Amino acid sequence: MGSNETRNLWLSVIAGVFAAFLLYSYSQENKEAVMKKYGTMKTIVVAKEDIPEMSTIYETMLEVKSVPKDFVAPNFIESKEDIVGNVTAVPIQKDQPILKNLLYSPGPDTGISMQVAPTKRAITIPVDEVRGVAKLIRPGDRIDIITAMDTGKGLNQKREAFVLMQDVVVLATGVSIVNNLPRLLELDSSGKNIQQTSLTGDTKYSTITVEADMKQAQDLVYILSTSPGNIFLTLRNPNDRQALPRMPSSSSDSVFGKVEISSGPTVPAPTFGAGPAVPQNGFAPGRNQPTTPQRR
Repeated sequence: MGSNETRNLWLSVIAGVFAAFLLYSYSQENKEAVMKKYGTMKTIVVAKEDIPEMSTIYETMLEVKSVPKDFVAPNFIESKEDIVGNVTAVPIQKDQPILKNLLYSPGPDTGISMQVAPTKRAITIPVDEVRGVAKLIRPGDRIDIITAMDTGKGLNQKREAFVLMQDVVVLATGVSIVNNLPRLLELDSSGKNIQQTSLTGDTKYSTITVEADMKQAQDLVYILSTSPGNIFLTLRNPNDRQALPRMPSSSSDSVFGKVEISSGPTVPAPTFGAGPAVPQNGFAPGRNQPTTPQRR
């Protein structure tokens, strides 16, 4: 390669580097001009997909984007955590910013239909301090439901207690529902100022709403229509999800040790609200006939 060709090559390289420098300088100047015109960038949360009205928002429905500050609408939200669990007040389209005035906090206004699992039903049970664990139950807790029923007639009539449902999720206590913010906003006596009341220790409720399948709901309706005061609740540890085997029902005989409970197959509890009618002797189908206590 001759000297002229070498010189031309170096001139081309230098010209290319200079052009790249000019391009970089132009882009930086242009960026500064854009930043000066539109302001700094802000992080906002937008919809990752179309979200229908009155839908519970999950993290998979959201994504975070950076946009110029001047393009950000009022009431924008920067964090997904501030949105997840809320309910949409209107339909939100894909890539549309999530604004505070487009959301409802879960509560009486939004209902609990979105909290009910598919194939399940919500049903309400009256409670008091004795039957409802001193009203220490909170939305989201899991409980077991025990009921006491009279079976038999005349001299053969007796009361038996048995576990009706296990590992039941509590959807609401009164009007405080699952995922609801633990607060209640009310006007004071003057009607001008808003008071905020914590619902964390609320014991004013007189009902709880639980999730049940159709058969369980039917059984509860039967008991509520005949013996509403004979339903008792027990509170589970949130990490205890194991359903225990069906145990024999408790009666005066078993409590006082007059009848020995065998260690063999357990006796199923009576099934209410379904199947053939209860026979004249008062015992539901599938139940054992009463045994005559042994004299000691």
